[in-house]
Amino acid sequence: MRIAARAAAAALTAALVATGTSAVAADAPQPTLGAAADQPSAAPAQAAAAVTPHFSLYAVNSAGTAYAYGPNGKGGLTARETMGSGWVGVSAMMQVDNQVDGESDGLWFREDNGDMGYLKFDSSAVKIGYGWNIYKKIVSPGQIGGAAAGDILAVDSKGDLYVYLGYGDGRVTKRIKAGYGWDIYTQIAGNGDLNGDGKNDVVARDKAGVLWLYKGTGSQSAPFAKRTKIGSGWNTYNTIVSTGDITLDGKTDLLARKGGELYLYKGTGNATAPYAPKVRVGTSGWDSYKFLF
Repeated sequence: MRIAARAAAAALTAALVATGTSAVAADAPQPTLGAAADQPSAAPAQAAAAVTPHFSLYAVNSAGTAYAYGPNGKGGLTARETMGSGWVGVSAMMQVDNQVDGESDGLWFREDNGDMGYLKFDSSAVKIGYGWNIYKKIVSPGQIGGAAAGDILAVDSKGDLYVYLGYGDGRVTKRIKAGYGWDIYTQIAGNGDLNGDGKNDVVARDKAGVLWLYKGTGSQSAPFAKRTKIGSGWNTYNTIVSTGDITLDGKTDLLARKGGELYLYKGTGNATAPYAPKVRVGTSGWDSYKFLF
């Protein structure tokens, strides 16, 4: 996977606006697919069988330089490779698998002014929305709402949870309210199936440091079953993130950063104990990154 070197954020924003592509406001009401003027004419296609993602881990430092770390085939990560620059003025970044084939093929990113954009790995870009700074947390956990592309989860300041279904080309539907009370969580992560039922799941860490599992249902309006407790003490980490299968065993894993160190929690496929004990995969320098995704 490659990312072409990116222009500065201001120049890219101008390029996105110049495309004239219809964009979806972050605070738009629940959609009637195909009816609204700013809505794509066709509903997202239905999903095929789930494939375990195996993305590289991307890291961006405060200077806006992006790096990639891939699975090394030994249960850890390769040495970093520089993948682009100019990622300043950006407040969130996410990978997306639009083909649901396990491969990352583009980036969603939110700029400081609240605009959401999508950058394909061939460097073509579109603006997909505006007003996204109403959200405290946004994450792409893969395909969760029954459509055949990666989706977005967003939590606003009230704790309401929304789903944006992906169309497979970077665009998303208007939001669908899917829950409330999610403001108790400081971290949300996920990219794949944690319990072997073929549906993507997420984990969420609350303010007390307890990590919870939300098993996916495949429903866009109620994407998760009732939460189950994984364990406590997760406040030791300042970031948790999942890029899918790092160990290449077909199971979804989790990464956690503590200061300059990075730890791997290998997925087990067991919902009652979804992760094996941690293994340190990065010894220093990981606190230099603004984003891990």
